[in-house]
Amino acid sequence: MKYTLNDLLALMTMLRDKQYGCPWDQKQSFATIAPYTLEEAYEVMDAIVRGNRDDLKDELGDLLFQVVFHAQMASEENAFNFSDVIQTIVEKMLRRHPHVFPDGTFDSYASPNRLTEEEINAQWQVIKAQEKQAKGEHHQGLLDSVSNSVPVLTQAVKLQKKAATVGFDWSDTAPVFNKIREELDELEEAIQHLSKAEAEAELGDVLFAVSNLARHLSIAPEQALMQTNVKFRRRFAYIENQLREREVCLTDCTLKELDQLWDDAKASGL
Repeated sequence: MKYTLNDLLALMTMLRDKQYGCPWDQKQSFATIAPYTLEEAYEVMDAIVRGNRDDLKDELGDLLFQVVFHAQMASEENAFNFSDVIQTIVEKMLRRHPHVFPDGTFDSYASPNRLTEEEINAQWQVIKAQEKQAKGEHHQGLLDSVSNSVPVLTQAVKLQKKAATVGFDWSDTAPVFNKIREELDELEEAIQHLSKAEAEAELGDVLFAVSNLARHLSIAPEQALMQTNVKFRRRFAYIENQLREREVCLTDCTLKELDQLWDDAKASGL
């Protein structure tokens, strides 16, 4: 049987039904569901990094379920429903893509205005600023629009991008590398002579500088680190499998022996 979006919406309504629904789903709130929403978003990214399209299909379904869950709870409060979510995002995308929909409707799609990527980004920022003004939102500072709730490496990149719009940025990667080396030196000094709190602050500076390099290279730091995590899991699993075949306990190996197995995993292309 082929199910549709309407079936998913009906299922969510039934799960939340006060009389016949699922007790776990019934007691959830926006606050309790939010961590699951974030987790599902990361699992989508993980499937993309691993290149597994079957898992990606599954994880996108889980993420969609989160959207439907939030929309159902909002509907129960008479705040908005799933149709309102669709209406809002379609209106927003039509409004924010005047180079594709010149008059903000689907009817104008056949006569788009060709812009460069830089012009599109600049136009996007102007439109977002106009939307905030129309809502009566007035930010006190340039960086106030960057949410504190996004992952910290992504947040660092967003802060840097905002600052770059007014020229507070380096023009190439050379000074970024110098900054990373400078921050590493300061971290080493803090570890040797300062307190743990000061070492923590210096480590934060190192991570911020590295995220700045990622931005200059047009690389998403969260995704880059996730790829490394996947690689680490894969190579460490190789070590465990090799030792299992040899009937050797992991904890009985020296660091030198583990490093050799790690090099073997690396040489094999893992």
